[in-house]
Amino acid sequence: MSEVPKKKHMGLKAKERLSNTIIYIILILMSIVWLIPFIFLVFESFRIEATYQVGYVLPKVWGFDNYINLFTKTDFPVWFRNTFIIGLFAAIIQTIIVLCMSYTLSRLRFKGRKLLMNLMLVLGFFPGFLSMIILYKVLSWFNLTGANSVPGLILVYVASSGMGYYVSKGFFDTISRSLDEAARVDGATRFQVFTKIIMPLSKPIVIYTILTAFMAPWGDFMFARYISHATSAGMNVAVGLQYLISTPQNLSANYTMFCAGGVVVAIPITILFMCLQKYYVEGVTGGAVKG
Repeated sequence: MSEVPKKKHMGLKAKERLSNTIIYIILILMSIVWLIPFIFLVFESFRIEATYQVGYVLPKVWGFDNYINLFTKTDFPVWFRNTFIIGLFAAIIQTIIVLCMSYTLSRLRFKGRKLLMNLMLVLGFFPGFLSMIILYKVLSWFNLTGANSVPGLILVYVASSGMGYYVSKGFFDTISRSLDEAARVDGATRFQVFTKIIMPLSKPIVIYTILTAFMAPWGDFMFARYISHATSAGMNVAVGLQYLISTPQNLSANYTMFCAGGVVVAIPITILFMCLQKYYVEGVTGGAVKG
């Protein structure tokens, strides 16, 4: 009789190994498909025998000319600096606003709380480009377009930060309220509870919020192009690189340099994500609760 459960257990283990093998094969194939365009981009960035698009992948002549020209013959350093400033300030300010809003909605109970939460969720369903015209009008009144578009973009990116409370609130809901109550009994203020009790326990969601807040402006193109007015001093890297290949003539002359710019832009965000992906996953899964 003992052999039957044993065989059944071995059969289940074999099925589990088979299913895991199939899943791993699918994931590997998907990874290859996703990585192929980036690999081609890297190869193209080192090709120096021609600056235009060609029908082969491996360069015939390798070199760093495209990277050198990118930093010396274009305004790429200005674009990169603008993007970094926008991403840094947006990440800091947006993280502070999101975490404060999320903690407030998670811990406090006040009149209109549910209505406020539902209203912000509903407003979040509408695409942001619906407000582009009025946002541009307001920014132009304060001279925050064109060459001065960097502070204008920062203002726009952080203006609706509180509406992104949902994931962080779900994470805070998983932290026991007894910790807050014990600290309050000992005389701690709400701010002290938030900064000294909750924040040390919330590293995953803090890093998740910083990453998402930093990546959004890093790759934004539509609104950044809309308010930069084709002024190089106000462009971010996405708009600047598109400007390099905006015409057929520019595409033929700057294609490989454009590929080099794509590689340079991808490096910081890739390193940042790979170093912090553990906390990113913990933040997503920890915040994916109903509350």
